[in-house]
Amino acid sequence: MLETGRHLPTNILYLEGVTVSFDGFKALNELSLAVAPGELRAIIGPNGAGKTTFMDVVTGKVRPSAGTVFFRDDIDLTRHDEAEIARLGIGRKFQKPTVIESLSVAENLELALRGERGVFTTLLRRHAHDAREQIDAILARVGLAAQRARPGGALSHGQKQWLEIGMLLAQSPELLLVDEPAAGMTDRETELTAQLLREISGEHSVVVVEHDMTFVKALDCRVTVLHEGHMLAEGTLAHVQQDERVIEVYLGR
Repeated sequence: MLETGRHLPTNILYLEGVTVSFDGFKALNELSLAVAPGELRAIIGPNGAGKTTFMDVVTGKVRPSAGTVFFRDDIDLTRHDEAEIARLGIGRKFQKPTVIESLSVAENLELALRGERGVFTTLLRRHAHDAREQIDAILARVGLAAQRARPGGALSHGQKQWLEIGMLLAQSPELLLVDEPAAGMTDRETELTAQLLREISGEHSVVVVEHDMTFVKALDCRVTVLHEGHMLAEGTLAHVQQDERVIEVYLGR
């Protein structure tokens, strides 16, 4: 039984015994893990370990055949669809940026704010000033203040990733799931992205799926290693890198 705090949940996300099967193949095999409120967590593991399926389960894209998935201790995510889960406060950023390239950076953020507020409230003029302030704050947070008028398509790959993180922040999620944000980035962009995610955590809980060990090291957070759909190891990066099972199935010698 999960213990529910009076003010903050014990866990922002809690999975226990989660199994997902596709034509007899267990993409997740009795997976159990917990993420604390405000925590930054990295999920690593070889291809086919279940990382994407884990995110699919949390966001309602895939239903588990067994196990429990709770958000904020007492919200059973298996009883909600993708749209409902997004409204509950869970945002997901896929590996490939999905910004609208013909719109400016600020306009992309404005659309994200509309998605969070709803169509009717955004039609009211009295919200326009608040929206501008929010957009300005998000642009400053993700390092794109100087790019606000540029088309999304004119941004570098890394900048598009930051814009999409900003678009998630515009929806005020409690939990962000971020898929391989460092893929295709320059070394400098990778460094700045790790810094951004560290800064975001605390105000939000952030789970990052990643292969780049340099980036994971820069995140400086707890690491969960998945293998064949279950948790193989968990702890600091230094700890899991010394685990013989992790070395054998993923990191190599």
